[in-house]
Amino acid sequence: MKYVDEFRDKGLIKNVAEKIKEAVNPKKSYRFMEVCGTHTMSIARFGLKHLLPPNVKMLSGPGCPVCVTPTSFIDKAIAYAGLKDTIIATFGDMVKVPGSTYSLQEVRAETGNIKVVYSTLDALKLASRNPGKRIVFLGVGFETTAPTIAAAIMEAKSKGVDNFFVLSGHKVMPPALKALVKDKDPRIDGFILPAHVSAIIGARPYAFISERYGISNVIAGFEPLDIMQGIYMLIKQIEDGDPRVDIQYNRVVRAGGNKVAQNILKRVFDSVDAEWRGLGVIRASGLRIKREFSRIDAEKNFKTKSRTVSRTGTGAEINLPRVRDAADKGCICGKVLKGLSEPKDCKLFGKGCTPEHPIGACMVSSEGTCSAWYLHL
Repeated sequence: MKYVDEFRDKGLIKNVAEKIKEAVNPKKSYRFMEVCGTHTMSIARFGLKHLLPPNVKMLSGPGCPVCVTPTSFIDKAIAYAGLKDTIIATFGDMVKVPGSTYSLQEVRAETGNIKVVYSTLDALKLASRNPGKRIVFLGVGFETTAPTIAAAIMEAKSKGVDNFFVLSGHKVMPPALKALVKDKDPRIDGFILPAHVSAIIGARPYAFISERYGISNVIAGFEPLDIMQGIYMLIKQIEDGDPRVDIQYNRVVRAGGNKVAQNILKRVFDSVDAEWRGLGVIRASGLRIKREFSRIDAEKNFKTKSRTVSRTGTGAEINLPRVRDAADKGCICGKVLKGLSEPKDCKLFGKGCTPEHPIGACMVSSEGTCSAWYLHL
């Protein structure tokens, strides 16, 4: 298969592994962070850590959008689900994400008004088929998915779909990386930058990492050969004393990115400070729907005073058990997202916390570090 089998060739991968062993300085330690959750999953799935010298350590980063969605966003969605004639539309990997009390999956079991969709356009169709209901789509993701949701917002406005709303929880990657490199712990010598995000924004927005902080960067694809080549390129940058932003994934990513997608984002969203689960509030790291599209902005049209889930006007309360927040249970997802800890360091990992019964967000998504470790390591 073109562009797949070629990048899973065991002989080629082993050749790059040998080059890495030859390139490293045995007296140094190298700490690289793969930012994207899909990279984390590929590294675990293909056993790439076992091919690396012992002085090359891979850290997982905050590039799983589901994992960094804060409890406050989930709580708000649950509150909206309790409003009369309201349906929450969401991607499937969001339903298990724990809020401060319970998850959307638990609410769905009680009410049935949480619908899983496969695209924003599916949510628009849901609104068209249910004119008597208000459809609230949970907009979660990085620069990869945000343009598609922005396009749906524009379409909803142009077609006058008045029962379609978006709760924007979108985040952008460069400010999060800036927050990580400004923090002295953990030490990061190089980044494997997110490929799909970079296909949208290009390579230039990351230049500050090498220019201001002297840290090496490579935008790599998701196949095992991509990742191994990316690691080799990082080591070469470090040994040459030339930190920069290289593009390994040049069959997809261009330095300037996708201008059409960038313009759609600028048309629909403004930058705003945003909360990241485990990282806190990061300046200008979120996307807020512009005033021009405020009729579609759920936060401008839905007001809730509490997190109690109820069907307003029916008198029917939804009785769900109140549970402690994941952090209170000992979940260390926040430290995992920062590269400070590994899943095995958590007392809940593989015991109380599994993909079937996740306690922390890092176990929920297939891109989550804990899920990757549980399934493949």
